[in-house]
Amino acid sequence: LSKYVWRTKVFNFFKTDRQILKQLITLAIPMVISQGAFALMIFTDRYFLSLVSPTHMSASLGGGVAAFFCLSLFIGLLSYGNALVAQYYGANKKELCTRVVSQGLILCVASIPFLWLITYWMGKAFGVMGHDAAQVPLEESYFTTLMWGAVISLLKVCISSYFAGIGRTKVVMIADTLGVAINIPLSYGLIFGEFGLPQWGIAGAAIGTVISNLITLLIFLYFYFEPKHRLEFSVARSFVLDSSILRRYLRLGFPSGLETFLDIAAFNLFVLMFQSYGVVEGASAAIVLNWDIISYVPMIGLHIAVISLIGRYVGSGETDKIKEVISSGFLLGIAYSATLGIAFVIFRDPLVGMFVPAGSEGEDIRTLASWMMWGMASYVVADAIILVASGVLRGVGDTRWLMITSTVLHWAMAMAQYLVIEVFEYGPEVSWLILVSLIITLAIVFTLRVKKQRWSQPEIMEQMLAK
Repeated sequence: LSKYVWRTKVFNFFKTDRQILKQLITLAIPMVISQGAFALMIFTDRYFLSLVSPTHMSASLGGGVAAFFCLSLFIGLLSYGNALVAQYYGANKKELCTRVVSQGLILCVASIPFLWLITYWMGKAFGVMGHDAAQVPLEESYFTTLMWGAVISLLKVCISSYFAGIGRTKVVMIADTLGVAINIPLSYGLIFGEFGLPQWGIAGAAIGTVISNLITLLIFLYFYFEPKHRLEFSVARSFVLDSSILRRYLRLGFPSGLETFLDIAAFNLFVLMFQSYGVVEGASAAIVLNWDIISYVPMIGLHIAVISLIGRYVGSGETDKIKEVISSGFLLGIAYSATLGIAFVIFRDPLVGMFVPAGSEGEDIRTLASWMMWGMASYVVADAIILVASGVLRGVGDTRWLMITSTVLHWAMAMAQYLVIEVFEYGPEVSWLILVSLIITLAIVFTLRVKKQRWSQPEIMEQMLAK
């Protein structure tokens, strides 16, 4: 009887409305392709740099994570434009959707002085983290170059969140995939000096990323100012300071941005400490996290789609449909990530071998990275659960709880990593197991929060929708 009850609960958990599942798939597939293109860009950049040396690949991980850390507060804030736009779109207030974009542009401009300061101070951090002397200047070059294009990245986030919010995710797919299609040969040429381009090494990889982001932004602007869209969403009248929308943006989006910033800070600290083990450990982490991107980043597309669809139902007052969105999201996320997790276990040796150079150092990298792939394969499903659950919580405006819980758990992990790596000097295997434990814990805690269904309480919804 207990087995029958358990199977029934599992079946009901994944049972969903076909129409809503179809809606979510329609929104999610272009976003998954878009995020997958972004993952491919990072993957190929690191692969190209691995052909130069393991040190270059390790430096791209450290410098890239540091750059994302510096942008994460603003990216998290601007990304919440997706939920705001979706709510106005669901309420059939199209003229307010483009006003969200205008408030985002104001926030982008306001972020510039802070980005300058963060870039200056973060650029000094690599040298004090105990990294290999040959790696530090490479990290600094990669990081600084990416940060020169920071405002372009933020503008791209602002307008892509808008198109996701109104459900035109195909526009996001087109813009991002074209940008990546240009980035891959461009970065290759700038790294190795091919196609008549200068040979700039790791800086060339970063420059290729900045140029592709600019091209992507220009494509977004083409669609945004397209005559039919401009008329339907009153674009010409949207360029005003709307204090009520700006307040909602900051009230609901700032916790989301702060959560992203603090979580990435904790993860960045972990990566920097892990790389202090040495080049072998740093290169191993870069290889495994490179494959992790193939699983995690496309799932962000599903995360964005969940936020958009839930925001739409919140705006239209159809909160009874949120449960169906949750079931659909978990069904899609777990099916995708479980498939990849199995593949990572079965093919871990050849997947690692793609990045491993010949020689004794290469064999050490191969051994450690293959072991770490087991841990990564065990948490990919947890990653999918986290992204779907956090998408639900962001869509209904539960961003403050999300910020507090995620930040506490991430920094508990960072403190544990400090004790393991710096104080007790345990090996990289122990450090990696702590990271895996954090991700699984987050998945459990977020799922329990979703089960409380706070959106079913009218007073909670009224507070969330207040200006």
